[in-house]
Amino acid sequence: RKWFVVLTAEQEQPEPLPTTGSVVGIDLGIANFLADSGGEFVSNPRHGHRAAAKLEAAQQALSRFPRRKAKDRTRNHQRAVDQVARLHGKVRRRRLDHAHKTALDLVRAHDVIAHEDLKIRNMSRAPAPKPDPEQAGAFLPNGAAAKAGLNRSIADAGWGVFLTILYAKAESAGREVIAVDPRNTSRTCPECGHVSKENRPTQETFLCQSCGHTVHADTVGALNVLRAGLVRRNAHTA
Repeated sequence: RKWFVVLTAEQEQPEPLPTTGSVVGIDLGIANFLADSGGEFVSNPRHGHRAAAKLEAAQQALSRFPRRKAKDRTRNHQRAVDQVARLHGKVRRRRLDHAHKTALDLVRAHDVIAHEDLKIRNMSRAPAPKPDPEQAGAFLPNGAAAKAGLNRSIADAGWGVFLTILYAKAESAGREVIAVDPRNTSRTCPECGHVSKENRPTQETFLCQSCGHTVHADTVGALNVLRAGLVRRNAHTA
């Protein structure tokens, strides 16, 4: 029920953007959509969270109708279906728009972009149930409610969509994107190299237990991602 205009242009090979001499590491997150190795942050717009109240109301209105095929729906039933679809479509378009703009800014500013090789599907997997050994048929708390909230936040951020767009834009612009192992990137001190989970006392704070270096934890992650990316890049070119 929409009109789309598609413009195509034949081009043998996209012209790469002029080199900038800049390299950057990025750390994707929830509180901030991303932090870069230069200490800059991109805020998380949380489009799904902002639209949650309207979506919930629309879903409740839809739930009052029995499930039927499209040809058998009443006018009010179809109106409720369309309202839910419109709200989901608006969230999806806003998420895509944010991903395109953020990726374009990175590609224009940097020749090399390093990021964590996140296994997003594994990160959003539901925790396994914990049977209670003392009571048959009962289960122990397994953090499922908290994990469900985290999974919604990960889906709302749209990391997978963003990385797909980033790779496509980088290829057209002649930029290089490097994925690195995310292990210990937020626990390693960029000053002395000390690795410890105690280096991150809170979600946002990094405080090295060896040398006392302190900075935003996401910036530390981005710095270590950049360093790992450059090491991998140099090893590959060698």
